[in-house]
Amino acid sequence: MSARSRLARALVALTAAALAVPALAACGGDGSEKIVVYNAQHEELISAVAKKFTAKTGIKVELRNGSDLELANQLVAEGDRSPADVFLTENSPAMALVESKGLFADLDQATLDRIPAQFRPTSGKWTGFAARETVLVYNKDKVDEADLPTSLMDLSGPEWKGKVSFSPTGADFQAIVAAVLYLKGEDATKKWLDGLKTNGTVYDGNNVVLKSVNAGDKETGIIYHYYWYRDQEESGDNSDGSALHYFGNQDPGAFLSTSGAGVLAGSDHGADAQKFVDYLTSAEGQQVIADSYALEYTLNPEVPLGRGIPPLASLGAPVVGVSDLDSQKVIELLTDAGFL
Repeated sequence: MSARSRLARALVALTAAALAVPALAACGGDGSEKIVVYNAQHEELISAVAKKFTAKTGIKVELRNGSDLELANQLVAEGDRSPADVFLTENSPAMALVESKGLFADLDQATLDRIPAQFRPTSGKWTGFAARETVLVYNKDKVDEADLPTSLMDLSGPEWKGKVSFSPTGADFQAIVAAVLYLKGEDATKKWLDGLKTNGTVYDGNNVVLKSVNAGDKETGIIYHYYWYRDQEESGDNSDGSALHYFGNQDPGAFLSTSGAGVLAGSDHGADAQKFVDYLTSAEGQQVIADSYALEYTLNPEVPLGRGIPPLASLGAPVVGVSDLDSQKVIELLTDAGFL
């Protein structure tokens, strides 16, 4: 073989090798298989789910964390230019807002079928994957169980003046107000908020509400169940002096708030995003939630939460249309009442 032939062959080989490098990189472990999740759920919880998902599928997950309505409004502003592939929330009003703007893709039917119909919209645009129950925490030394209110709405009455606390600036309480609005209407909600304004003490965060009631600074507080149970599992330092009152009877005070998951219609990685939401609702993904520190209710019936927490079927929660909770109206009502 001539020197010229050998040189030509060497150049062809070098060219082929150079062309192969980006092709290998594109399918290798450089993070090209990655989804971006706008996450308003607890970061520690979703990080645990994402870690298991990546180990199972090889698909990496980038979490961009924020609050429910903060991220929902960001998605609305970004529209189809958003880098987000998946949106997760603590409460459903933010999901309803994004859905109302037509920003979600249809979820795979197999994913939807894992979750009971009451925890997902009929549109099939998103699904619930966890839930938290509204409760009234009360100080056992300051309130007799027999004297506890039969309805959340009673807390606006004069007999509860100075005896109730809550955290109105957070998404948790705002979701509860959305449920009151849905179940009782605008006039009753305004009257209830006005009564709470007169009767209540505002704290910054549900953990602060829990601590204040436990210490006896306040007789009662409106929170979600898992704050109390989580403290019980950890030490009981902020919960041993208190107990939980469940309203039941389909009362607004028995509202079960749904955490939602949806795939963005503008996602550039739609198939991988669908896999993530599917994993979140699967028995394996739900078990990660059940085993976590979060103590939120799992919604796949195959994986009950357990751990000494009253089962979902015992709560007597009212039927609430998860896509019908009006976050924008709630913000308006809370602002008018002087809470925001």
